[in-house]
Parts: sequence; C-alpha cells; structure tokens
Amino acid sequence: MSEDAAASSVPVPTPAPKPQGRLDAHTGQRYLTRSEGAPPLPPPGGYRGARRVRAPEPAGPGAAEPGAVAPARPRPGVLGWIALGASALFAAALILLLAFGATDAIYSATAVVLQLLVVGVLVAALLTPRGRVLGAWGLALALMLNVGTVGALGAMRTSAEGGYAGAKTDEERHLEAYPGISGEPAETTLSRTSLEDARALADSLSAEIRDELSAEYGFTWTERPAEDLRPERNGHGGESMLVRFTSATSSTNEPIHDYETKLAVMDSIQGVLTRHDWWELYAFNEPGSGMDPSLLEKFYGSDDPKTQVAWEWYTQDPTGDVAFYASIVDLSQDTTGDWREDREVQSGQTGEPVEGLQISFYAERLLSEADRAEFERRMAEYE
Repeated sequence: MSEDAAASSVPVPTPAPKPQGRLDAHTGQRYLTRSEGAPPLPPPGGYRGARRVRAPEPAGPGAAEPGAVAPARPRPGVLGWIALGASALFAAALILLLAFGATDAIYSATAVVLQLLVVGVLVAALLTPRGRVLGAWGLALALMLNVGTVGALGAMRTSAEGGYAGAKTDEERHLEAYPGISGEPAETTLSRTSLEDARALADSLSAEIRDELSAEYGFTWTERPAEDLRPERNGHGGESMLVRFTSATSSTNEPIHDYETKLAVMDSIQGVLTRHDWWELYAFNEPGSGMDPSLLEKFYGSDDPKTQVAWEWYTQDPTGDVAFYASIVDLSQDTTGDWREDREVQSGQTGEPVEGLQISFYAERLLSEADRAEFERRMAEYE
C-alpha cells in the first residue's frame, strides 16, 4: 500500500461545534465571538424603564406625500363680516345710550328686537365655514356688550344718582322734598317744642333726678348710650326737616334687686317730675296696665312685678311733646339666662351697665331753632 493510500484511509477528526455565544435578552441577538469583555446581559424582560425603538410604520394609502402642502384655510366670507359688523355697531349703540343715561332706551322693545336680529345673523355666520371665525368674534362681543349687561350698568348708575328718569312726575319729586310732615300744618310744627328746648329740658330734669337718687340711695351714673337724632319721614317718600330726639340715657352703676327699693326709687322720680307739673308715672309692666299676662311675661319676664326681670314706667310733660322713660333691669330674676345674654350684648355695643335703673327722654317731630326760617320759606312753596 502506498503512502498516499495509507494516508487517505486514516480518519480525519471532526472539528468541535462553534459556540453559539450568549443570548441578549433585550435584542434577542447573541454575542458570537470574544464576548468576554462585553457588558453583562440585561435581565429577562430588559432593564426597567427601557424604551424600545419602534420601527417606522409603513405609510398607508392616505399618508401625505413628502413635501406635500396643507390645504389653505378658507378666506372669511361676506356673511362673517356682516355678523361682526352688526355686533360691533349694536354694542357701540348701547355704549352711547349708556353714556347719555338713556337706561329706558336700552331696555326698550326696539333694543331687544335689534339684539335678537344680531343674534340671528351671528348664528347664521357660525353655520358657514367661511363665516365661522368672524361670527365667533362677533358672538364674543355680543356676550360682553348686550342689552342685559349694558342695561344693568345703566340701572346701577341711575340708582346711584338718585332716581330713574320718567319713574316719577315733577309733582312727585316736588312733594318728595316736602320739609314738614304730610297732613300737619306748618303752624302746628312751629308751635311744638323746639329741638333745643327739648334737649335743655331733658338735660336739666335728668340732672335733677340723678342728684336726688344719688343723695337718697348712693347711686353713681354712666351716660350711655349717647344722644340720638334721626330724621323724620315727610309722608311723601322723602325726609322732612324735622328730627326724632332721644336723649342720652343715664344708667346706675349699681343694680337694684329689692322690690321695695324699686318702688321707692320710682316714687322719688315721681316727686321730681311732680315739682315740674309732669303727669304721673304709668307702669307698663304692672297687671293694671291692661296688658295680657302672656305679653307681660314676654316683655318683662313675668306677670308679677315682684318676679319680673324688667320694669318700665312712662310719663309726659304738660305739653305732651316730650316723654320720659324709667326702666329697671334686675337680672337676679332671670331664671333662664336669656336676659343676661341679651343685656351683655347690649352693654358691649353701648357701654351701658347690664342691670340697674335707666332714665331717658324722647320726643318726635322737632324742628331746630336754626332751621325755622328755612322751614317757613320752603313750606311757602307748597301753599
């Protein structure tokens, strides 16, 4: 056998299979060769939060060709311009009416009909492609300036200025400025006690009563609340030149709880008033006043003066122009606590003591001496 034949008969060893490499769990590919220095493979499912790059989607039948130009927007049509112009003109007309104070014209039937016509044109413009943009601008303007909004502004201004044009006749406005009281002659007003005289009478009698009671019972006093003047209505919708007078209230700082002491205090007050020819004091809180027992309990805490929380006595001067009030609050008779709560609120507002005796004077329809000449001059205009 030749050497060549011997060589060919020797089996050739089969080479070892090539290693497949490590599989990349993220991409599915393998590290084929020399992967010893490669980074470690991602965990199964990839790294947390990793984003996959999506392959570009194939262009569909309706996809735009590269470099294609978007269709041009339609130009505004005539109807859109008409709608915007009508809204602007109507808004300008409302502003002019507001400037001239014509509130009645803003709320007139003509203005409402024109507003409806403008709205109709705006709706028609919004329904057309070429009028939609301008119609939307016109609608926005109409929503801001319309009969309702502009009319409300006009009404507020008219009210602030003190009246509505056409709401009252000239005669009604003239009567509204009447200086006296409807149905009362000027002579009656002028013959009544003046404001200055009523104030002086209240001051002098209040001081005399306080001195008498301080000497007899050792009372000290607080002047709260202060004097109050309020204008009288004239009966024609306005205010007269007359005032309602309430003097400063004099309150004892000491409470009065004993029934007999209460009666003695009222007798002492009556003695001072009698010296000045005033009428006898009248007790509203006593059963003899004729008030129903349920009302006595409601207003004074009980129908028995011995257990009442409040007393109220009243009289007038000889002319009947000035009234006098004396009241006593005794919170020791308050079994519910409601009276004390109310009195504490009142005391916090006025600074008066929560209980004790209070005296004050009251008169209505008083004319100041300083206003007599002006009153007579103005009253002459209504004769």
